Formats: sequence, C-alpha cells, structure tokens
Amino acid sequence: MNARGKRNCSMRVVLLALIPVFCLSARLGASEDDPHEESRSATQKPAQGAPHKAGEIVLEPASVSLSANEKVDYEAGVLYVPENRADPKSRIIGVGFARFKAPKPTGAPPCFHLPGGPGNSFLMMLKNVMHHMDRYRTVGDVVLVDQRGFSERGDVLKYSYKTADEPLDQPGSLARSSAAFVEMSKNAVADCSKKGIDLRGYTVKECVEDVNDLRKALGYEKITLVGTSFGSQWSFATMRLHPEIVARALLSGVEPLNFGYDMPSQVYTAMQRYFKEAEQDKTLAPYMPPGGLDAAVKEIARRFDKGPLKVEVKDSKSGQTSTVVLGKEDFQRDLLHKASDGPAFILSLYHEHYAAWALAVAGRRRSRSMEQKLVGPAIDTSLGVTPEREKQLRTDPATEFLGQWNWDAYIASAEIWPSPDVGNDFRIPVETSVPVVFAQGDWDTQTPVENTLSISKSFSKSRVLIAERGGHGVLEPVAQNYPKEWGAIVEFLRTGELPNLPERVKLPAPKFAAPDFPAPAAK
Repeated sequence: MNARGKRNCSMRVVLLALIPVFCLSARLGASEDDPHEESRSATQKPAQGAPHKAGEIVLEPASVSLSANEKVDYEAGVLYVPENRADPKSRIIGVGFARFKAPKPTGAPPCFHLPGGPGNSFLMMLKNVMHHMDRYRTVGDVVLVDQRGFSERGDVLKYSYKTADEPLDQPGSLARSSAAFVEMSKNAVADCSKKGIDLRGYTVKECVEDVNDLRKALGYEKITLVGTSFGSQWSFATMRLHPEIVARALLSGVEPLNFGYDMPSQVYTAMQRYFKEAEQDKTLAPYMPPGGLDAAVKEIARRFDKGPLKVEVKDSKSGQTSTVVLGKEDFQRDLLHKASDGPAFILSLYHEHYAAWALAVAGRRRSRSMEQKLVGPAIDTSLGVTPEREKQLRTDPATEFLGQWNWDAYIASAEIWPSPDVGNDFRIPVETSVPVVFAQGDWDTQTPVENTLSISKSFSKSRVLIAERGGHGVLEPVAQNYPKEWGAIVEFLRTGELPNLPERVKLPAPKFAAPDFPAPAAK
C-alpha cells in the first residue's frame, strides 16, 4: 500500500532535518527492509527485570563514533509510561531516549530533538545523525526522544502482511489502493487487539505527555524543542498543551497540526520552482519541450485523458515479457520525485519512453511481503484535518496532476484506527508567545513553504528563514553553507534572543539526472 505523507511518492514523510528524505510512501510506514540495521548495537532493548512504574527512567552509559578517532559518550535511557493514560489499567511501555551532556554547563535549557514520521527514530540511526546532533552540544544538553510504538528500547509496532496481486491489464486505481489499505488496517488493528496492544494510546497528545514526563524525570524545568516534519507537529502540540515548559523552538520542514495532508497546488508550486532551475540545465536542454517542464506535465496528463497506455516490458531476471496498462492515476501517483530526479522522469514520459516506469509499476503491482509501521496511521489519522481543510484538498486544482494519493487512504481508514480524533479546536492555530525560528526549503514537496508562512503568523516572537533550493531537511545544509547564520541560530537556542537572520539564503543547486536515452534530434 502506497498512499501518502507523510505519504507512493506523494506523502509527506519525512525522514529528518539532516538527511535526504525518502519517497513519501514512508509516511504510510510500509517497508520491505530495515534501513536502521547498521546502528542497532547501541539501541538494543534493555534486559527485562522487575516491573517498571510510570515515570521511571533507566539509564546506562553508551558511546557513539563521531569520527574514526573520536567517540562521544552519552546516556542511553528508557522512560516508562502508560500506553494509554486515559485507562487506569493501562500496561506500561518503554520509550527510548539518549542524553548527551554539554561539554560544559551553559545554563541554557536542553534541546529535545523530536523525530519525524511518525515512525522514525534518531536512536535507530544514531551514527548517521550524530554529526548534526553534535552541533547542538555547545547550546546545552542534547536529548533525543523516541516515539512511543517506534522505539527499539521499548516497542516497535509493525504489522507484517502480503499485498495482493494487482492486475497488469488495468490502470492503477486510487480507489482500489485505498480499499486495500482499509482492509490491511482492519487486520492490523485486530492483530494488535489480540496481542493486548492498546492503539488508543498512540496519538500526538500522548507523545507530548511522554516529552513532559521525560523532562520531569531528567530534572529540567524548561526545554527547547527541535523538530522537523512530524517532529514539528509534535512540537506544535507540545506548545499547545504545555507552553509553560517550552523555552523556545527551532522548527523546519514545518507541518502545522491541521496541515498533515499536503495541499496539491502548494506541492506543485514547489515542483515548479525546481522546474525553472532544471530548464536552465545544459544537460537537460536538448530534451526540453517548448514551454518547459510544466508544459510537459500538462501534455502527459492530456494523453492520459484520452485513455490508458499499454507498454510492453521485459523482466531482466526472468526474461519474460508482459504488457502493463498505465492510467492517469498511475501518473498522478508517481509524478512527485525529489528535485534531482523529477525532471528526467517527466522528460522520459514526455518523449514516450515509458518502459522503465512501466517496469517499476509492474513490480509494485506484484504481491510482496510488507511491514506497516503502526504509529504512522494511528497518529496521523488521529490528527487528521478539519472538514474545511479536507474540502480544500479534494477540490484543489492541482489534483489534476497529483491526484488524492496524499491523503485518501488515511481518511478512508480513519474510523478503523482506535486512536481518538484530536478535535478541530486542537487543529486550529492559536496565538503563541514561545520564541520560534522557522527554517524552510522552498523546494520542499513534503511540507510546502506555505505551511511555514501560514503558521508563523500565529507566533508573535518568530523569525522565518527560507532556504531557496532547499528540500525537506534544510538545517544541516544551512549549517554547512551559512556558518554565520547557523551561528546566529545556535545563539538563539542558547539565549532565547531572536536572531537577525536574512529572509532568504540560497543553497547549492543539485546535479539533475538526465534521461537514459539520447536526446531527440532538434527540429
């Protein structure tokens, strides 16, 4: 199943603020392998002993390599919390965390880093993120917080299943895909019930209380929040429920509480920004049609309006040939790529080179083993959107190109997941006085820049830094390319004084991939 963020490559998901973000299918959390295998040794679940009490923490010494010659010591911990705080008989679960003490005391509140997803963990990929995390140790203590239900020092809730074969002789179907996700959701919820897992406890509000309980257990009066994507949503929820504990925040890949499902026109506008850059690329120039990439997308869409296409493909392993029928919803599902690859994909289809795409679609339609990260749909369907937002999403003109893959399966399955709806009052922004720096890429197709421009109006003490050419994770690129501006952000985290930042910075241009066929002869 491949619907969202969050979401095929049309869902917001996020991986983190520091590394390239995977295809948005990660938003649904379905995966065929484990990208975290490399760094598990530092995050194994602690040995089970006597029953733990809510609010209890267990700490043990650990270390991680920062470079070939340098290791950083830290405390690996588990916070024990009720799975469902609304149930006095709830079982106790573990939520992993790591604390890196500042090299010397600074007096600043600790930085609590909240991962994206839902269904991501900094601890599971500590080696990959440690270089960026080390940048914050001059501010004060650094605390990496796992998500309940996705923590190897607690529980990693997954549902294993096998997808059904989809017909090759019919075009792809959003309705069929969403129906399959609904059926998987029913089976996953039933499986959890048999195992005694209370999915009612997997909401952003419970995640907020985990942060607050960890703050108290570690002895901090106030904390600073650092979050990207769902981590920013989690931060907004924390500032909404416990503003008194938040000293300040640094948010990127911004996802307001009511913006979990992305507005297609805003996503497409972000795509058009990298279209303009790609149209100046000398390698792509021979492939470029009159009117550029936007004209190419519209032409491809017009072709599909006339009916589906039949493409013959040959399996490289078996040598067998088959015919794959591709329709407009296949195109809408797969149009969204990262900036470096998107233009080549569009130009290939424009020039009627469909085979590579058809082969990938054929592979996706074959039955295969999958794993669904349960915290993704449990938390996201609980968050949902207001009815007004849903109406805007479904009537947005850019659904012509991107369809409704970003949210349809989650909305269709929302009543199945037991996690309670957070309520429309909670989704709607309120005026907030917590100082915040927003850092946002204008090529971000997972959390469009309009998210930041909208929510920042609700923060009376804020600064907005737009990173031109920036994608979903801009903090590390900004730190690398703009040390002065990054230094100002660090000083804000240390003192709370809003920095004097430029409105915009420009990141280096990516290297655009070229189509894998010779350019057509010039007419």
